[in-house]
Amino acid sequence: MNGEEEFFDAVTGFDSDNSSGEFSEANQRVTGVIRVDTSKSNGIGKVGERPPQENGLQKHRTSLPAPMFTRSDFSVWSILKKCIGLELSKITMPIAFNEPLSFLQRITEYMEHVYLIHKASRQPQPLERMQSVAAFAVSAVASQWERTGKPFNPLLGETYELIREDLGFRFISEQVSHHPPISAFYSEGLSQDFLFHGSIYPKLKFWGKSVEAEPRGTITLELLKHDEAYTWTNPTCCVHNVIIGKLWIEQYGTVEILNHRTGDKCVLHFKPCGLFGKELHKVEGHIQDRNKKKLFMIYGKWTECLWGIDPVAYESFKKQERRGDHLKKAKPTDNGSEKADGDVVDAVPEVQETVQVIPGSKLLWRVNTRPPNSAQMYNFTSFTVSLNELETGMEKILAPTDCRLRPDIRGMENGNMDLASQEKERLEEKQREARRERAREEAEWQTRWFHQGSNPYTGTPDWLYTGGYFERDYSSCPDIY
Repeated sequence: MNGEEEFFDAVTGFDSDNSSGEFSEANQRVTGVIRVDTSKSNGIGKVGERPPQENGLQKHRTSLPAPMFTRSDFSVWSILKKCIGLELSKITMPIAFNEPLSFLQRITEYMEHVYLIHKASRQPQPLERMQSVAAFAVSAVASQWERTGKPFNPLLGETYELIREDLGFRFISEQVSHHPPISAFYSEGLSQDFLFHGSIYPKLKFWGKSVEAEPRGTITLELLKHDEAYTWTNPTCCVHNVIIGKLWIEQYGTVEILNHRTGDKCVLHFKPCGLFGKELHKVEGHIQDRNKKKLFMIYGKWTECLWGIDPVAYESFKKQERRGDHLKKAKPTDNGSEKADGDVVDAVPEVQETVQVIPGSKLLWRVNTRPPNSAQMYNFTSFTVSLNELETGMEKILAPTDCRLRPDIRGMENGNMDLASQEKERLEEKQREARRERAREEAEWQTRWFHQGSNPYTGTPDWLYTGGYFERDYSSCPDIY
């Protein structure tokens, strides 16, 4: 790894702090099959074990061992100005700009709203299934809201697994390539109702004041009971004010979700923020059949909620709204119309009023409330807080390449920034030396759990799960830590 390599990978991993409705209350007390406890932190933290609950499932932690480290003493510009003209992936950032998660764990945050997949599987009609799939696709990026810390770049061969019996899924991911960085993932429903898989390798652009991550790689959801597959690509994510000012995030671009069996398509437009932030966080779109007839309209905010309504009712409401707007045009805008000083910072748009719900609309998804201490925990959701939890004895079950065993991430989570920095440098040098050794021996890197192939539905290049991870034979895993 070339230093901290992509500060800008942060952008790609800016995953969600907001979750969806049906589990909102439960998310702060969710349970899981792997017994997890932060009290033992791979030799770096306190040692202890929670007593098992009567049903054999463990409660997950509700806070991190140490509060977030302040970034106020660090200037991104002091680093970037030395790197003008260099390749983005070579820029080394101080650990203070990180959050204590690997990018592989960030990807796992897609599963926070997995109830929407289960809901889609239960729906008898394809239109209703597409509504839930669309809500899931939007919810998968919701956790990126206000997450301005960058996840740690995964080491080549790094893995992450998560089994959640209470949420009905298991998940495995692997860093399959380092240059370019590619993360592959695979998840399946514990009741054999779905498969969810893909690979992520964003294209990063630095625009001076902002960093943009254009997503690459196909995301595939298979609903096994209905013999249906849906594919899509995430919207573009942009982080503003990476040099000076308050960091803020927006998502924009068009996401098209295709049902390969029926030909139905959901087209979702993630709106750029626009003048005075009027469009900030907005999502609008529709579901259409194979003949492009609109069947259902969708609107909302990726940070908040998603609603849907019949096209006729939607158009009728929009006509009335346009007539009303025409009468108001003479009035000055009351929407925070101060001119932004574009030469200094991209002004942070004022938070707009909540979504205006059209009468007759159906709620498709709503974010979970974040835990009250979220701001001191890198703006993590309750689901995210549990991802790096490590309980006594868990090391014997996990692959030796699992993120939870990374000492730099563990050190940062425990508030030991010096140790975290030292360990990060050690791991990066170890990875570089392993790469030199392979070059001397003219040996190619062998992935363990995924292989290159073609997506079975789109025909595009993809990384496919080889299988066998949960049989727990880790004898051929590399020594990366």
